[in-house]
Amino acid sequence: MPETDLYSLPMSGTAAFSKACGGNTHPDGESCVTLARIGTDAWALGDSKRPGGEPLRFSTAELDAAGIDPARFGLSA
Repeated sequence: MPETDLYSLPMSGTAAFSKACGGNTHPDGESCVTLARIGTDAWALGDSKRPGGEPLRFSTAELDAAGIDPARFGLSA
């Protein structure tokens, strides 16, 4: 089965990001990571400190390999 080009998946208006914060703070506030499902087996991972930045995109297997659990963000895999 061919792999999906994760960066070809649309996000505009469809991605609902959830936030998980690690508890470490900076002078400009707490650092948090954002995660959104953008497809059946596709996720976008962003930084709450850089909301205008392009999020990185991962498959579910890649998130799992990195130890990132969507449940931590209130999302199901």
